[in-house]
Amino acid sequence: MTKEASKLVCLYLSLIFASVSSASASTVNCSFKQDGSGNTIQGIFVFGSSLVDNGNNNFLETKSKADYLPYGIDFPNGTSGRFTNGKNVIDLLGDQLKLPFIPPFQDPSTKGSKIVHGVNHASGSSGILDDTGLVVGNATSLSQQVKDFEAVTLAELEAELGCHSSQSLPSYLIVVGVGGNDYMLNYFLRKLYLRISIETFTANLIASLAQKLQELYILGGRKFVLTSLMPLGYSPVINKPNLIGTPSALNYAAQLYNAHLKTLLDSLKTHLSDFNFVLVNQYNIISNLTYSPPSITGFKDISNPCCTVSLSQGGNGISCDRGGKACEDRTAYMYFDGLHPTEAVNVQIATKAYASTHQADAYPINVSQLAQLQI
Repeated sequence: MTKEASKLVCLYLSLIFASVSSASASTVNCSFKQDGSGNTIQGIFVFGSSLVDNGNNNFLETKSKADYLPYGIDFPNGTSGRFTNGKNVIDLLGDQLKLPFIPPFQDPSTKGSKIVHGVNHASGSSGILDDTGLVVGNATSLSQQVKDFEAVTLAELEAELGCHSSQSLPSYLIVVGVGGNDYMLNYFLRKLYLRISIETFTANLIASLAQKLQELYILGGRKFVLTSLMPLGYSPVINKPNLIGTPSALNYAAQLYNAHLKTLLDSLKTHLSDFNFVLVNQYNIISNLTYSPPSITGFKDISNPCCTVSLSQGGNGISCDRGGKACEDRTAYMYFDGLHPTEAVNVQIATKAYASTHQADAYPINVSQLAQLQI
């Protein structure tokens, strides 16, 4: 990171630490329904992009959609708007925590008792920056996701539980999976590298993300799960003619972002009372799957999409062709379309996030340990 970029992040963090109240919250007054599972986590609130979107873009005017076959071909409820063949990482973490499927915020039916186990605000093609993803239409930026969470979701949650969010949110996981589109659909696609270094761009991303995490912390969030960027340069879309960066440039961007994300989270942990986190190292997990023998991983194809992806007839080289074919053995493919992993890879990510004792996978603790922490 350049000296100028480093100063920018340090200045912003100093403002955060000076402004945030460190008061701990109690949950004793919240009317949580006990289901006999013994869960210490009541639900999950999700923010981010298509890797964790579970149907919000179904309700938006955008080309970034997954509400058609072959998406959802293996999902219990059929096509739902998830950008994979089956469950995404959020669904699988929910399974581990014995939670129901988390409803999408944009669905008009997501209200009342449906929100007590959490709400998913993620939006495909969105990013940390407000203008990321506009090339494919409307996407709900991370900033707007947090605003919707505060203005709508929390108001309804308080009405359902009979307590303030500062009392209820410590019993929920706050999951944030975002950042890749800021490079692929913004920095490289818009050729911002001609006037701003990738180090400075990354510093701006981290500073903006820090602001959003601050806001979620002030609202009452205490247990955060953040995902690192995947090795973007391994994605099948990179094998096609494109304008979104070379494999080496994209992987360098992901590594740079991931390093500074870890530094940010360590700083927040040090300076904010009861701020706890898990950083899920998707870069390491997917890299290990990519370079390990198929006889060990089961993945026979690590570089091609399972579904038919085209650049003709409106295809973008990322999304599955509407009504197109999908490979027969989805467990043998790492990628379902030009960018998004198959359910089989998501299982690997979620399992390691939840239970791995290796900090190269989940840092500094895993999601199971985070869930058991007493706040």
